[in-house]
Amino acid sequence: QVQLEESGGGLVQPGGSLRLSCTASGRAFSRFGMGWFRQAPGKEREFVAAISWNHGTTSYKDSVEGRFTIAVDKARNTGYLQMNTLKPEDTAVYYCAAGHYSVYAYEYDSWGRGTQVTVSS
Repeated sequence: QVQLEESGGGLVQPGGSLRLSCTASGRAFSRFGMGWFRQAPGKEREFVAAISWNHGTTSYKDSVEGRFTIAVDKARNTGYLQMNTLKPEDTAVYYCAAGHYSVYAYEYDSWGRGTQVTVSS
């Protein structure tokens, strides 16, 4: 099992930026993909971005493509989600996940506890 811990959430004004981090410990992260998902109040958890840990292949939710960038630092066993030009509709709890590279939550078997991102003026 991989243990995941997110950090970097917070309150930001519309148009601002945040960088979320996801640090993995336990079983090696390198064979897996990493995904970011989010859940807004009263809504289902939804896919945001994913990256193949070894190949660097990426996928994004349409509404974040061009604004968000997912990346990994293999030496630090850490993944990142750089979020630029944030909008109020990006407000949610963001979760990182480890598993098979996929846009589907069920393909991931390890999850962090989440970090709150609030975009508001």
